[in-house]
Amino acid sequence: MISGVSSNTSTSSGSGSVTSAADMQDQFLTLLVAQLQNQDPTNPMDNSQLTSQMAQISTVSGIEKLNSTVESVTSQLASMQMLQGVSMIGRTVLSEGNQLGLAASEDEEGNIKLSGTAAFDLEGSASNVTVTITDANGKIVDTIEMGSANAGRSYFTWDGSNYTGESMDLRFKVTATNGDAAVKSTTLSPNAVVATSISNGSLMLELANGESINYNSVKAVF
Repeated sequence: MISGVSSNTSTSSGSGSVTSAADMQDQFLTLLVAQLQNQDPTNPMDNSQLTSQMAQISTVSGIEKLNSTVESVTSQLASMQMLQGVSMIGRTVLSEGNQLGLAASEDEEGNIKLSGTAAFDLEGSASNVTVTITDANGKIVDTIEMGSANAGRSYFTWDGSNYTGESMDLRFKVTATNGDAAVKSTTLSPNAVVATSISNGSLMLELANGESINYNSVKAVF
């Protein structure tokens, strides 16, 4: 009977190297041939035990192949994430936040015109929606009466032509109602992606406002 062959890998006392599944298969076949050549014809080898030991060898080999495949897939996914990240640099993404995306333009008379864009999600339809623009200290800068809005995503643009404040760090909040009932809203802020990185296997986006967000939290890409 062939003995001493198991599914566990062993360590050589001489070199300290771990026996691989391929080495174990070679050892098994060598022992098998030797025992078949020297077995007692009146007491042949038990086929059930032989089959069991061969199954153990196959299991070890299968696990090694599976581990190798998982490592290969993980490496490929990491490479794909990096390529995906590079393609995001310079794009604008929409994610949860209340910062107003500001842009400055020059009119025909050479005057600088300030405008801001952002979005929000409503859980239900609203008969009245008001967007309040504030500075970083909470001081009200302007309000936008948007009227009614359907459930889902809505975008808005703020005309900052009359804004005389110095702060460019403007925020917004949304108040939505349907009759006397409040409608829950989620504010969404646009930001440019300036860099990307991989953290704990996840693609992270570094935004122009200094924040870092997980790619999975992106609501839209422009």
